Amino acid sequence: MGEFVRLEVEAGVGTIRLDRPPMNALNKQVQEEIRAAAVEAGERADVRAVIVYGGQKVFAAGADIKEMADMSYVDMAARAGALSSAFSSVADIPKPTVAAVTGYALGGGLELALCCDRRIAGDNAKVGQPEILLGVIPGAGGTQRLARLVGPSKAKDIVYTGRFVEAGEALSLGLVDEVVAPDDVYQAATRWAQQFVNGPARALAAAKAAIDIGLNGSLADGLKVESQIFAALFATEDQKTGMRSFIENGPGKATFSGK
Repeated sequence: MGEFVRLEVEAGVGTIRLDRPPMNALNKQVQEEIRAAAVEAGERADVRAVIVYGGQKVFAAGADIKEMADMSYVDMAARAGALSSAFSSVADIPKPTVAAVTGYALGGGLELALCCDRRIAGDNAKVGQPEILLGVIPGAGGTQRLARLVGPSKAKDIVYTGRFVEAGEALSLGLVDEVVAPDDVYQAATRWAQQFVNGPARALAAAKAAIDIGLNGSLADGLKVESQIFAALFATEDQKTGMRSFIENGPGKATFSGK
């Protein structure tokens, strides 16, 4: 458990909880604690789905600019890769993940949310990539994941202007997937995550891998990867359980072991 980031586990759902008041500024320590929590969540068998949550007031308002302001090119060139990979550790969790976004998710905060499979936001949420207003660009996935999610034109508008995007527009853009009352954000994320607690863990991991790997290449390459991963699932207990249950009892009644 880190000083500012902890992994809380309850009933199969792990919550990566950011807790660096007042705005969850993402300094180097927080970034590395996010990495550690993500790795732990990915490895723990008692965690079947993951929520990333900044608390009731704010998700994360961005990087700790005071920490970066006096850094040179040489300084940042040595650190930029670790910054990006710390957030990518969340994207690499081989389980369903959801960002529960209240208040601001700006700069690195939005980049962190983009690493999740789904984003549920409060109707008070404001998201954006305001790095251009500091004379830089997003450096932890914002130019890449955002464009893949909403398309290059919309991503360029958000990145070029540095503007804040309110919850309603974010929903219409596909930047978030669901908007609820701020007090209901964590509960809504928990409901989504709980769907997978008793699911076929290896098949869920395989589905995530097939989609994510496929997005990084051609359709032909993606189809090959899909075929290989699909075939590999016939070595799992859950495949036998799921198909036997379907034959005997109909769809949706299998009890999976996650193996």
